[in-house]
Amino acid sequence: MPDPAAVRAAEDVLLTLPQVPIETHTLVHGGMCARTIVIPAGTTLTGALTNMDNICIVSGDIVVTTDEGVQHIEGFAVLPAKKGAKRAGKTNSLTYWTTVWPTSLTDVTAIEEEMTPEASRLGSRRAIQNNQTEVLA
Repeated sequence: MPDPAAVRAAEDVLLTLPQVPIETHTLVHGGMCARTIVIPAGTTLTGALTNMDNICIVSGDIVVTTDEGVQHIEGFAVLPAKKGAKRAGKTNSLTYWTTVWPTSLTDVTAIEEEMTPEASRLGSRRAIQNNQTEVLA
C-alpha cells in the first residue's frame, strides 16, 4: 500500500485536470454503511483516507492499490481494507466500488465524517462546478 502522502501528492496533480463526475449511492442498514461509487471507464481516481477497517466489493475492471499491493481486478472481487489506507486507481471499463463498514450512526454526513478525515473532499459533498467534480471517491 502506498503511503497516504504519496497518494495525496498524486491527487493534488489530478485535481488540476478536468474532472469526471462519479455517481455515489449510500445505504445505511443494520449497523452498517455501504457506499458505492460508479466509476466511468478510463477514469484515474484516488480514494479517501480511511479511519477504520472496511470491506471493498468491486465489480468491473480496475488497476488499484490494495493492502496487498497493486492489483488488476477484472470481474468481481471482495477485498479486506485496513484503516489508514488511501488508494489510487485507474479503470479500464465501467467499475462499481462498494465500501462497507460498521456504524451506529444513521446520518450520511456524520457517517462519512466518522469514516474519513477527508469527508469534506468527497466528490459526493462537492457541487459540480463548470461540469467538474473532485476525483476523491
